[in-house]
Amino acid sequence: MMDTHIVEVINVTREVAWLPWAVQYFFLIGLSVGGLLLSLPGYAFARDGWRPLGRLALIVALTCGLAAPVALLSDLHQPGRFWHFYVVFRPTSWMWWGSLFIPFYIAGLLVYGWACLREELQAHGRVDSRLAGLYRLAALGGGRDDRLIRAAGLFVLAGAALVALYTGVEVAVVKARPLWHTPFLPVQFLTTALAGAIGLVLILNRVVGTADRAVEVLGNRLLAAVLAAVMLCGGLWLALGLSGLDAGHAAALDSVAGSEAWRVTAIWAVAATVVPFVIAIARPAGTGLLTGLIAVHSAWMFRWTVFIGGQSVPKTGAGFYDYALPAGPDGLMGIVGTAGLWLFLLILMTALLPVSPVPAAGRPADASGHPGGHLTAAE
Repeated sequence: MMDTHIVEVINVTREVAWLPWAVQYFFLIGLSVGGLLLSLPGYAFARDGWRPLGRLALIVALTCGLAAPVALLSDLHQPGRFWHFYVVFRPTSWMWWGSLFIPFYIAGLLVYGWACLREELQAHGRVDSRLAGLYRLAALGGGRDDRLIRAAGLFVLAGAALVALYTGVEVAVVKARPLWHTPFLPVQFLTTALAGAIGLVLILNRVVGTADRAVEVLGNRLLAAVLAAVMLCGGLWLALGLSGLDAGHAAALDSVAGSEAWRVTAIWAVAATVVPFVIAIARPAGTGLLTGLIAVHSAWMFRWTVFIGGQSVPKTGAGFYDYALPAGPDGLMGIVGTAGLWLFLLILMTALLPVSPVPAAGRPADASGHPGGHLTAAE
């Protein structure tokens, strides 16, 4: 006899909890940490050959580091309640730890940036201009102090390590999402952030820098090395999933196995990594703008795929959730606004302290970058 009962299968469609603001925050804070790491050889360890690249990396660290917390506050849904992190003791929450690590890192970054740029501030203070007094005040009467720079660099390095740890682990601990729940994710966040920071340095070298060929070659070589690490992490993750040696990684692959969109995303991810890797190795000079743009693009899209794409995979049920990027503050406007804030900070910093050729060791530079003497308004 035919069963005449009607069976309804009902599933719940859930809105994304981590908005594009989160993508912007993880992207910017990652670039900041990557920029800091790139600046350390030239400044904290006083290697003059790294100083031109380190100067651009310092811009990346400062501008991205100052813009990132704005995106984070916006992603809290109720930004006015951020202070709750500081009145409620939650040591079991990685977000709570992050609320402590971020101010620690940003404060250390500002002190480190000041120590690194103090020599330039002093040089600008010697120029006959209306802002000379402010430059001298900002320099606090001192110039380059390698011991101070090294101490500040080690301090902020500790903060950067904590930020890199918490941003990776707070996502990787989510067991309900196999795509996130992997020990590779913190490493992937760090390596892709470092690749994005190198890419942004290569772009700034052309846009606001002096198009230094040595910076371009060094940057591309570093980019190739970091992209090799990115491919290694991705290959190990894929191998564990395909081999079935780890049930979590196998479940992550199974969750997206039937999706054409995820298949296209995987092809894009490989291409966005292999193409700049090959270009950077084959032709490190003259390709910095191209490899830089691809590296920055892939760093951002990796985070978009992890957060927005990851939330499109249901925790229970079949199929995938659809996501349409809204035009308002929680979508496109938020992305553009965050990028605009970063651009404003970049223009402000490079207007006050233009990127100039680094003088030879032991020869102080004036505000225009010329070794030795001083400039006046007439010049």
